[in-house]
Amino acid sequence: MNLYTRIKESFDKQVFMQHIGAELESVEEGKVSISIENNGQLSQQAGFMHAGATTTIADSAAGYAALTMMPEDTDVVSVEFKVNLLRPAAGRKFMANAWVIKPGRQLSVVEAEVIDQDSGKVVAKFQGTMFSVSNE
Repeated sequence: MNLYTRIKESFDKQVFMQHIGAELESVEEGKVSISIENNGQLSQQAGFMHAGATTTIADSAAGYAALTMMPEDTDVVSVEFKVNLLRPAAGRKFMANAWVIKPGRQLSVVEAEVIDQDSGKVVAKFQGTMFSVSNE
């Protein structure tokens, strides 16, 4: 199975990602991008995209970036992560671009940036650790 198909099939099983309208944008070995639109349903009280939504797409993109470098009979879960929210997410569309810093058999270290597609500014930086689990 090719890499994009493997990641897309897993992504399509995530009911929460469907619920928030997240889209898988690109898949390469060690890199994944996921987008989301602020349609008003995901905003906080001041109208900005809620930090939970931006963190969610960063976490998923980072997890899938790690999964691209793991064997086909594995899946991935987050072990820990840290997010720095750099500015309000004021735009309409956001892109989480994630990449693997250090791949591993069981633990992989990943990073992601969430970019406001309207302004081109980074609204969040993510760093995390993903754990490989068997999907058999």
